[in-house]
Amino acid sequence: MARPIMHRISAFLGLTSLNSTGRDAYLIITLRSCRMFSAGIPSLILALFFASLGFKDWSIGLFMTLTLLGDVLLSLILTLVADSLGRRKILFFGSAMMALSGTAFALSENYYVLLVAAVCGVISVTGSDCGPFRAIEESVLSGLTDDKTRSDVLTWYVTATTLAGAVGTEVAGRTVQFIEGRENGNETQAFHFVFWVYAAFGVIGCVVSLGLSERCEVAGEKSGRKDGAPRKGGEVGSHEEEEEVMLEAMTPSTVGSFEAPGTLAHRQRDLRTTQPSKSKPSYISQISKPTRSIMYKLWLLLAIDSLADGMTPYSLMNYYIEQKFALSKASLGDITSASQFLCAVSSIFAGPLSRRIGLINTMVFTHLPSSLASAFIPLPPTVGWTVFLLLFRAALNSMDQAPRTAFIAAVVRPQERTGVMGITAMVRTLASSLGPSITGLLGHYGTFWAAFVATGICRVAYDLGLWVLFVNVKVDGKRPGEEAEGDEDGEYRGSVDEEAWNGLLSETDSEGEGSARESKDSSRDGLKSV
Repeated sequence: MARPIMHRISAFLGLTSLNSTGRDAYLIITLRSCRMFSAGIPSLILALFFASLGFKDWSIGLFMTLTLLGDVLLSLILTLVADSLGRRKILFFGSAMMALSGTAFALSENYYVLLVAAVCGVISVTGSDCGPFRAIEESVLSGLTDDKTRSDVLTWYVTATTLAGAVGTEVAGRTVQFIEGRENGNETQAFHFVFWVYAAFGVIGCVVSLGLSERCEVAGEKSGRKDGAPRKGGEVGSHEEEEEVMLEAMTPSTVGSFEAPGTLAHRQRDLRTTQPSKSKPSYISQISKPTRSIMYKLWLLLAIDSLADGMTPYSLMNYYIEQKFALSKASLGDITSASQFLCAVSSIFAGPLSRRIGLINTMVFTHLPSSLASAFIPLPPTVGWTVFLLLFRAALNSMDQAPRTAFIAAVVRPQERTGVMGITAMVRTLASSLGPSITGLLGHYGTFWAAFVATGICRVAYDLGLWVLFVNVKVDGKRPGEEAEGDEDGEYRGSVDEEAWNGLLSETDSEGEGSARESKDSSRDGLKSV
């Protein structure tokens, strides 16, 4: 009796899905947990560290902006070559750069040396994972899972790593407080020490990344779902071999050349083409037009949300609270850690909730109350009510992350995931990079509180726009242009609600095509002719 109950609880919480995915999923979660644990260090102390060195508010904001722009450049380069060079190598490189950056912050107090280390290396100035490595990890997890297990696995990816960030922030606050007391109030020395811890976790990340298997690479994803077995939906024999050839041909560098991405006849025509294109496609053109049409809308909304998050990251919120209420580093660590802990706990329920009310509804209705709370954080005159608003905001702030990743993974092709998620990460980081400079200028002129109001307004605009544009898009697990598994008549079944999807694609008619409906009909004709 007890065993069936435990099995149901495990299935409800998504633990069964996580366990079925295998060892690589645990290693990916461990790898990001190391980064998030160490990211809790600068999220607590970075602005305070610079203030202890005598830097002005505007220079602190400029530092964070330039660092995030460096993350954008790093993301652009590494996500572009991740699938060809090797995802595991890129993840190893990220951990190594994190170790080098932490070492530079532990040894130097020069503004420009620290800036070079932050821009060229991996330093989390916002407390979140702003580099390209989360996008690569999400692409790996999306390839290791199927449509039934993906949301659960990504939920635990967010939950476990957010918990790691909470623990890291708590440890950083207590450590700084302890060392500051032993060093007769020299907080700068305490800050240098915890950056050595940051570097050490970069080394641990290098070791963990070495344990990842070939299943994490794009070739391993194409060859099978979990253990190299062929994908379902194809007949054994020549048809299966043909399917493998087509999958191998559809690399991110060739996706952009399809005029009608969902049509089997067009895929076969491209396979018969023997002359390669002399002109290298641009980064965006490597993604098919139907995918771009829906992602353009989502990228615009995510840019608005990320701009808001960039104006009030944990590091600047701690700086604001310390200035307003003169709290100790340990108290700041307690508040930030509690916030991240609530983020982690609430994220556990994102998977079950999205299965019941849908991905978009989960994203909007959990994020909107958090957005409203952000605007009211400067209003209370006492620390108690301010902390309450911070914790309420944090409790619902991360429940949209796993559903958002699952939504993106469901509406793009598997071979496009790394590129799309990489661009998504770059858009978010680029938009958030403007935020610290805006807040720094507001703080310089004594209007720091306005940053929280602007954050709330932008976040509410993101939530409402997301619901209006995507509420009718119902993902059923198959992507546009893919044949539904188990269809006896061989007809195409779309990955989303038919009318909603056609509406999203109405502006992307390619040359020689009519409407999205005509493209769908041509796909059916091509499938029936096989």
